[in-house]
Amino acid sequence: MPDPRYTHGIFFWLVLAMVQRTLSYLLLLLLLVGTFSTGSCAHSCAHPPGDVPVDYRQAMRTFVEGISAQAKALDPSFVIIPQNGHELLTQDGTPTGPLMRRYVAAIDGTGREDLFYGYDADNRPTPSEITQQWLPFMDLAETRGLSVLVTDYCVKRAFVDDSYARNAERRYISYAADHRDLDDIPAYPAQPIGVNSDDITSLAGAKNFLYIINPGGFPNKDAFLSAITGTDYDIVIIDLFDDDGAALSPEDISSLKAKKNGGKRLVIAYMSIGEAEDYRYYWKPEWEVSSPLWLEEENTNWEGNYVVRYWDPDWQRIIYGNDDSYLKRIIDAGFDGVYLDIIDAFEYFESKE
Repeated sequence: MPDPRYTHGIFFWLVLAMVQRTLSYLLLLLLLVGTFSTGSCAHSCAHPPGDVPVDYRQAMRTFVEGISAQAKALDPSFVIIPQNGHELLTQDGTPTGPLMRRYVAAIDGTGREDLFYGYDADNRPTPSEITQQWLPFMDLAETRGLSVLVTDYCVKRAFVDDSYARNAERRYISYAADHRDLDDIPAYPAQPIGVNSDDITSLAGAKNFLYIINPGGFPNKDAFLSAITGTDYDIVIIDLFDDDGAALSPEDISSLKAKKNGGKRLVIAYMSIGEAEDYRYYWKPEWEVSSPLWLEEENTNWEGNYVVRYWDPDWQRIIYGNDDSYLKRIIDAGFDGVYLDIIDAFEYFESKE
């Protein structure tokens, strides 16, 4: 009869071998699952494998602060205006939350679309609950010395009059765009609200603005520039590039800095920092086949615009921090400031969590 100790030893080693083999199979299965999961979300997951979790709101604040620091180091009077994303003004995204002082100190104003008209569609009043949700943020910005620039989208004269009146009541600088393409100068009103011949050297002195970033509605660059020089708006927000993709020259920008009545005005450059645009100078054709890791999906509402992982150093180097950056081109062209769009890109990534 075999020694029981010997039998028990064999049994122990057989069990141990079976356990080890089972664990190996489980490990292999987990690796395979991880591989397939990674391959399916390389450009859509909020946190691809190996990424450190991102505070999306703080990442956008830091981005804007960096843009501001470079611009103001070159020109202390250079104006920084983020559009939308007003929740970044406070730590918890509420109008009564702790103020993000460094972010507020980095900007000179805040832009807001659709405050009274355009939220659901152009030429439709914004739902009251949305307006009431946003107004405390606009007032917070005002109390902190930031100028508020509101763009409503409406063309019906009663709506246009109401938009200007409600914004003026709250001391906001406003513009009623007749449609969202921002490619023309509205026929009504015939003169900017609050028209004046003052020399405008800061946002605080401005009483109105023109927002026209798409020159495609004009036959050529000269016609576009001529149309603007024939107005008396205190601020003009335009694109650095003409409809052919060529950058406007310092001479072009200089020609826009005088109102028709002789007063000086500010000329501000539009720049999207939360999306990449495939019609910009920095876009590479090969990205259609093999895109950089910071490039996300196309915006379904705006063809040719792609969400970006805006905290990525490679994307940020395109925007600022070097002599070939988008910001440096704007500064070199002679603009008085920059209007930063897609600040609210953090909402896209938060929705993916």
